[in-house]
Amino acid sequence: MTPGEYRLEEGEISLNAGRATATVVVANRGDRPIQVGSHFHFFEVNPALSFERWRAYGMRLNITAGTAVRFEPGQQRTVELVALAGERKVFGFNGEVMGELQDTPPGKD
Repeated sequence: MTPGEYRLEEGEISLNAGRATATVVVANRGDRPIQVGSHFHFFEVNPALSFERWRAYGMRLNITAGTAVRFEPGQQRTVELVALAGERKVFGFNGEVMGELQDTPPGKD
């Protein structure tokens, strides 16, 4: 292999195949644009984004890694979410989980 060389495989690449997904309608009720990155725990996004938050627990945007979705003030859009994989532990973000994901989101019984 030569430094900088690419070896590309033919065909389509399917992202997140076989993983659980959810579709939510999100509205930006704030007065500023809000951008959410591909791997942000959607349950913990800016509170100015209005949607059925409990449905986003343990999920992120189902978009290509390193990209983001921007919500303009007053804008409403439908987005698809995909379940987080791996050990399903969430740390950081807005500090609402800080550990293993449970079967139900905090405050939802």
